[in-house]
Amino acid sequence: MDLTSARQELLALQEKMSAYSHAMGVISYDGETTAPRGTAQNRAHSMGILSEIMYTLSTGEETVRLLEYLDENKDSLDDKEKRMVYLLLKDIRAMQKIPMAEYVAYEKLIVESQDVWYNAKNNNDFASFEPYLQRIFDSRIQFARYIAPDMDPYDYWLGEFEPGLDQAACDRFFGQLRQRLVPLIRACGEKPQVSDACIKGDFPEDKQEELAYWLMDLIGLDRDHVGLSTTEHPFTTTLGSHLDERITTHYQRDDVASSLFSVIHEGGHALYDTGSDDSLLYTVLDGGVSMGIHESQSRFVENILGRSKAFCRLVFPKLQELFPEHMAAFTWQDFYRAVNRVQPSLIRTEADEVTYSLHVMIRYELEKQIMHGQLKAADLPAAWNRMYKEYLGVDVPDDTHGVLQDSHWSGGAIGYFPSYALGSAYGAQLLREMEKTVDVDAALSRGDFKPMNDWNREHIWRFGSLLTPAQILENALHAPFDPACYLDYLEDKCRDIYGIA
Repeated sequence: MDLTSARQELLALQEKMSAYSHAMGVISYDGETTAPRGTAQNRAHSMGILSEIMYTLSTGEETVRLLEYLDENKDSLDDKEKRMVYLLLKDIRAMQKIPMAEYVAYEKLIVESQDVWYNAKNNNDFASFEPYLQRIFDSRIQFARYIAPDMDPYDYWLGEFEPGLDQAACDRFFGQLRQRLVPLIRACGEKPQVSDACIKGDFPEDKQEELAYWLMDLIGLDRDHVGLSTTEHPFTTTLGSHLDERITTHYQRDDVASSLFSVIHEGGHALYDTGSDDSLLYTVLDGGVSMGIHESQSRFVENILGRSKAFCRLVFPKLQELFPEHMAAFTWQDFYRAVNRVQPSLIRTEADEVTYSLHVMIRYELEKQIMHGQLKAADLPAAWNRMYKEYLGVDVPDDTHGVLQDSHWSGGAIGYFPSYALGSAYGAQLLREMEKTVDVDAALSRGDFKPMNDWNREHIWRFGSLLTPAQILENALHAPFDPACYLDYLEDKCRDIYGIA
């Protein structure tokens, strides 16, 4: 084998892997959006076969020999090739440690469990989902033990979603947030409550869909490459490459803000992925580098921009156009205050910025206990309800509005949730740096997202997974990550809305 042919084989390997990932992604996306509910067995059958092929392709002798040869000659590779080889070897060495039969069985389990979760949520039937959930947690624990036997299994999975993250770092981060958020929430609760009447009412789904497409255009999504569909739990997925991105939403007839903010949240994910440089197409470097960085982009568009005064002033005339009778009684200031109302609630995806991280903390604590054997899946509803009362002071009426509300666990995303809070905190610090060269309020006031998108593309999007999360943050922030910036941002907003000293 010579270096020239090895480099060509490296690209060919990634193109083939991308094609299989595309096929598996389409099957998964179809299952979560338009597929008839009784087709899970068929999809699980196809996913089992494709995942076996993918496993063999990824861990086969030819692939390993190629990558080890390139790794031995990495001093002759450019930075992009070195990063490709590193990421591929990392994944392959992990996958090699998992018996193929268990890997394939797990892929089939995930397809089946997502269908079971959907029905369980809609029928308030946790008992039907519980055995699948226990198998998912057991599988993740076992896989972590195969791959990194000397690590705490939960630390391993936290680090897979955000490299470098572990429980010690999460505990410090959440401790800092809790110290200032709890008194802030209490202070807001002691003030006269902000009305949310302008976002509650009867909002026809066809008009909400029209609003969704208008928002996609507004924030700068290219609809030739980004599709929109509906699903039980909004998500974003990449199909094969950054040329094909799909976002979803869930229209609530009685709450116009629900879909509005889910569209721009998922749109933030899509902006990040589609912003990868075209030179990264069909390689492991195509797309976002970590879920913390990913959530920094989605939460940035959703909250930092989307709940700002300038954005609310910009969007409100569109709401008046689409829902004239309802919105006639309100102003953009009413809308701004309503979407920034601080109110402990049941549903994470509908939560305000201030209480949001408490929802994440609850999931983190529960995952930690299950991964350490202190809880079983069957214990989750009671533990969930108890912690919602303790952390947020709310009573959970049923499992549909409680432990079944998120789709992450049914998809095996154990260790993902802390990324939401981390991403929110990253976003506030990114804004502070962006504002040194971009007049964000002025751009929003004229409906121009290009200056913000250009800044994010230059500092974050274009790199895909070429740089590590730490390198991305160092290059963009020019300072260490500081959660205090996020807490200052939240306190400033609460002072504005609630008059807190």
